[in-house]
Amino acid sequence: MKILCAFVAEDILIHRGIDTGSKSGYNGWQGMDNSKFVVIALGGSIVVPHLTDEDGINVSFLREFRRFLLQELNNGRRFILIIGGGKTARVYNRSAAEVVKMTDEDLDWIGIHATRLNAHLMRTIFVKEAHPVVIDHDPSFGEALDLKAEKAKLFIASGWRPGWSTDYVAVRLAQKFHAKEMIDAGDTPFVYDKDPKIYKDAKPFSEISWQTYRKLIPAKWKPGLASPIDPVAARLAEEIHLVVKTVKGTDLENLKKAIEGKEFTGTLIS
Repeated sequence: MKILCAFVAEDILIHRGIDTGSKSGYNGWQGMDNSKFVVIALGGSIVVPHLTDEDGINVSFLREFRRFLLQELNNGRRFILIIGGGKTARVYNRSAAEVVKMTDEDLDWIGIHATRLNAHLMRTIFVKEAHPVVIDHDPSFGEALDLKAEKAKLFIASGWRPGWSTDYVAVRLAQKFHAKEMIDAGDTPFVYDKDPKIYKDAKPFSEISWQTYRKLIPAKWKPGLASPIDPVAARLAEEIHLVVKTVKGTDLENLKKAIEGKEFTGTLIS
């Protein structure tokens, strides 16, 4: 499936540096930084590591994560949390593909709805702290300003549209909320020179440039692609000079270090 660079018309003008007349030109975006946000892309496999008739959601992690994030919120930080589809997306995609031939777009839509389910689960867990509406589409400049003006310290987002993974959503929201870095909290802390699940001699990187990183991953997005940051997200991250920290999502002590700008276990991509 061809990946469409489907920014709305206002966004096209922004990327070309053209003032739209409504403070939504590039300089308008740059001037949004009136409060700092921590952007975290939380891997769906952390939330839903498996599926059975009886369970599958990592309840013990969610309890620990709730305590952790409440403490961070009480310390005055503001968060944007983007949730992946996890095992839910993979099981539904695989099951559908066993019945009929699926297009990439249909597979993406199933994955998107899985992320929305996970996002609503997370919003319910933080019902008193989170903004009441999951960010399920690419917000306009005005919408982003309105969200920043809200009293809520926590915003939760899901997938948006086919061709855009939750990695891309996280990078896009970091851009729109003028965050200088994003934390990718998945099931492995490092970027490796090759797949560590296949190659035992795979070597981890502590630091890597976007240029080098993009040579390690496929050039195009495919539904279910397993890479720390997917090709579409990596391209935008490099374009906007976003720093990404990859960490193991279940290691909350290490995640705290990454949030606080301390030395952490993982990979720094810049």
